Amino acid sequence: MTESQPPHTRITKAVIPAAGLGTRFLPATKATPKEMLPVVDKPAIQYVVEEAVSAGLDDVLMITGRNKRPLEDHFDRNYELESALLKKGDEARLAKVQESSDLATMHYVRQGDPRGLGHAVLCAAPHVGHEPFAVLLGDDLIDPRDPLLARMVEVQEQHGGSVIALMEVAPEQIHLYGCAAVDATDDGDVVKITDLVEKPDTADAPSNYAIIGRYVLDPHIFDILRTTEPGRGGEIQLTDALQQLAADEKVGGPVHGVVFKGRRYDTGDRGDYLRAIVRLACEREDLGPDFQAWLRSYVTEEM
Repeated sequence: MTESQPPHTRITKAVIPAAGLGTRFLPATKATPKEMLPVVDKPAIQYVVEEAVSAGLDDVLMITGRNKRPLEDHFDRNYELESALLKKGDEARLAKVQESSDLATMHYVRQGDPRGLGHAVLCAAPHVGHEPFAVLLGDDLIDPRDPLLARMVEVQEQHGGSVIALMEVAPEQIHLYGCAAVDATDDGDVVKITDLVEKPDTADAPSNYAIIGRYVLDPHIFDILRTTEPGRGGEIQLTDALQQLAADEKVGGPVHGVVFKGRRYDTGDRGDYLRAIVRLACEREDLGPDFQAWLRSYVTEEM
C-alpha cells in the first residue's frame, strides 16, 4: 500500500492529462493537439498551467501521447524567435513568448495505450510518489478571478483525503457528467462525498452535482487505480476509484467536494469553445471595447 501522506504536506505537483485525440475538433486537430487550439491569443493548455501555478503548484507533469510534441515546444525556450524579437526591440512580444517557458518546472510522460482518465492519472504515479497532488483537465478553463483550485488545496489541507470540484447543473444535463451524492458540512461551499456515479441516467442520478475537471487527490488513489477494472466506455474511470475512496475512509481519507459557483469556460465542445473565446475577448482591456462594439453591431444586423 502507498504510505500515508505526512501531516500538512504542501501540495506542489499538478498532473494534466493531455493524451486525447481531440476528434470533436477535426480536421483542426489532425496535426495540432486540441490543447494547443488558441483561446483568444493563448493556447488553452497555457491557461490550465497558469491556474496550477497561481494555486502554488509549480511542478507540472503532462500526460501526453503521439503527436503532442507541440505541447513540449510551447513550454520550452525558442531562442531563435526570442533573438529575432530582441533585435527588433519588441519587448512586449518577447515577454509573452518567454512567459510560457518560465511558468513552471515542466515534465512529460507518454500514456502509450490510452485507457481512460484513471489510467492517465496512474501514469503519474512514479513522478508524484507519496504526495497529494492535483489533476487539472484541459477542457475546463477556470477564470483566474475565481480561484477554485486554491480553495480545493485549502480544503485538502484541512480535511486530508481527496477533494473534487462540483458544479450544479440542470437535471437533464447530469448524464453528461460524473455525479456525486453528498452530505452538507459546516462550510457552505464544502460537501462530504458519500457516493459517485459516472454519467448516470437522469432518473438514477443521486443529485445534480456534476464533477468538473479539477481534483486534489490522496496518493492512495494509485493503489486503487491499479486494480480498478474498466468501467463505462471500456475505460478505467477515475470516478470509480474515487467512489472506493469515498466508501472506505480508512484507505485514503475522506472525499470532499468544493461546490464551484464561479466562471468556468468549457472548451471541449465546439460551440462552448467559441462562446469561451467571445466571453474572454469581451473581458480583455485591450480587446474588449472594440470587440464588444463590433459584436453589438453584428448581432443587431443579424436580428
